[in-house]
Amino acid sequence: MSKIYHLSTCSTCKKILEEIKAKERGIALQDIKKEKITPEQLEEMHALAGSYEALFSRRSQQYRPMGLHEKTLTEHDYRDLILQEYSFLKRPVGVTAGRIYIGSEVKQM
Repeated sequence: MSKIYHLSTCSTCKKILEEIKAKERGIALQDIKKEKITPEQLEEMHALAGSYEALFSRRSQQYRPMGLHEKTLTEHDYRDLILQEYSFLKRPVGVTAGRIYIGSEVKQM
């Protein structure tokens, strides 16, 4: 089953979902603000992406206020931050047939 993790208020996510006709294609959509990512879902993404850092967004509005730009983050830190705050997940993230697409790569789904 194909699934896309997105943020319904994100203009980039909206544009990409519309462009690939996600609803028409029957792709499951999960708004990460309304339905938090579970540790199991994040583990699946991690296994496909190879690292938590690849899934982490430094563009989150929380990044600088939390002083994260001044720290050296570990893989464990990236994991915990993504689970703690939905905006730290780089988005959208698409998972289908054992492959992962992150950000604008979702257009290739």
